[in-house]
Amino acid sequence: MSQRNRGGAMSDLTATTDIDSRLEGHRVELTGYCYRMLGSAFEAEDAVQDTLVRAWRNFEKFEGRSSLRSWLYRIATNVCLDMLNAGNKRARPVDLTGPTPLAQAALNPLPENTWLEPMPDGRILPTVADPAEAAVARESVRLAFVAALQHLPPKQRAVLILREVLAWKASEVAELLDTSVASVNSALQRARATLTEHGGKPADTANPLDEEQRKLLERYVAAFEGYDMAALTALLHEDAVMTMPPFDLWLQGHDDITGFMLSIGAGCAGSRLVPTFANGTPAFAHYKPNPEGPGFVPWAVQVIDISEGSITGMHCFLDTPRWFPLFGLPDHLDDAAV
Repeated sequence: MSQRNRGGAMSDLTATTDIDSRLEGHRVELTGYCYRMLGSAFEAEDAVQDTLVRAWRNFEKFEGRSSLRSWLYRIATNVCLDMLNAGNKRARPVDLTGPTPLAQAALNPLPENTWLEPMPDGRILPTVADPAEAAVARESVRLAFVAALQHLPPKQRAVLILREVLAWKASEVAELLDTSVASVNSALQRARATLTEHGGKPADTANPLDEEQRKLLERYVAAFEGYDMAALTALLHEDAVMTMPPFDLWLQGHDDITGFMLSIGAGCAGSRLVPTFANGTPAFAHYKPNPEGPGFVPWAVQVIDISEGSITGMHCFLDTPRWFPLFGLPDHLDDAAV
């Protein structure tokens, strides 16, 4: 290869690497956006990958009339809208039925695409310096908030996320969606009304956790691992809920929750909890004793809601072959490790 050709090849490689780096720098925030739109961890990551591939293929057409970030959000929005036009709408068990009395509890699974999915914080919450901005980002990936977004038509969903979560101007959203500012403002007003109806009570977990919250979670771990239902009852709000996707069953109140744990869920006795973070709130990897030998095996990712000094939600996602790799969790715990 001639010196000129080598120089040209190196220049092309440098340019390609630079493009890859610039696009990759937006992955986390785009994943957070797509997750809020779609309610699915894996669909969100697929949507972002599709977005970045489209951007890379069309980078020569990017003329800089908008920022690279705005251009990527336009592509990501179109990808998500296409996916949502296929009828995707995720839910929590509490969105589908009323609570199940313990006496009627039965484990009926529904298809995977029924359920709102958990997401590790590190994949959807970019590092920001402003504490207020960080708090908004965490609140906007709570399971309850993302579930409420599912009640919005797709374009209203995009408008609300872009305006309320990402703080875009109405004119910027109008340009992205090829519509008018008046239409954006109207969509935002309707979306806010729907969200008020379905949004639920905000969580009050601090970041980092304050001393009271750390102690509450320490007591929760001790009660759960010790299978001490009296201690657990003392930590649960009287209206606390427990959900277990892919099962449509959900329980409300500490009597039904602890009653379930001592009956159908009795196999969880002797479990171990490993702390992690999901959806802007504390979470645990739940390992049950290995029925076939020593150690502990994956059973659930628990996402915990805290409000006013009590645990108000235990959301147990049981499809561990999907969740544990996503969260970077080991597929086995040795006895010596706990």
